[in-house]
Amino acid sequence: MPEISHHLQQVYHEILLYEQEFGRKPGVVKLVAVSKAQPWSRLFEVRKCGQTLFGESYLQEALEKIDRLRDMGIEWHFIGPVQSNKTRLIAENFDWVHSIDRIKVAQRLSLQRPDNLPPLQVLIQVNTSNETSKSGCSFSAIPELAKQIKSLPGLQLRGLMSIPASSNEFSEQRKPFRKLKATLRELNRSGYELDTLSMGMSRDIRAAIAEGATMVRVGTAIFGGRASKP
Repeated sequence: MPEISHHLQQVYHEILLYEQEFGRKPGVVKLVAVSKAQPWSRLFEVRKCGQTLFGESYLQEALEKIDRLRDMGIEWHFIGPVQSNKTRLIAENFDWVHSIDRIKVAQRLSLQRPDNLPPLQVLIQVNTSNETSKSGCSFSAIPELAKQIKSLPGLQLRGLMSIPASSNEFSEQRKPFRKLKATLRELNRSGYELDTLSMGMSRDIRAAIAEGATMVRVGTAIFGGRASKP
């Protein structure tokens, strides 16, 4: 599928341009290819092009892909809302979870992470726009949640994630990302050693990189349109 390779290279190039534009170190921003609702064969093609980080939201669909592509050196990121009754399978099969927004979920992931696997890398999802339709904790809840997560075995808290409200204005797109970066800085001043800001998708990737994103999550620009939700 030569078009997939072309699209992936375009995204890589775009990330590099924005790193240069805003004085970021080249290669500091990692790309998570958002592959939810894509067949495993398309992930196979993207992996052959060199992409190793893939983001999934629909657990049952993801498990089939993980099984089929098990020997291809993929780092699996769970980026959707985490339901309590699905934490065991997430803890057993993923490398990262971007979307922890309450301590109950973190406790279950900690308890269910197999001892033979390295710590699950986790992010706190923040509802930067206070939208009732979106998951994520409030800014005020972050310090206590971070404190509780840090004490849990089997988990390693790496940073913060957000999905801000949509905006077409570059200056407006930057505001929630700037606040998230400031929050990460405050946590680190309190003794944390966090290094990850998962923020920015196709529509606001430039603003996210401008404000310090270390991971961006891009799907449609790589894979094209999605199939229906499983």
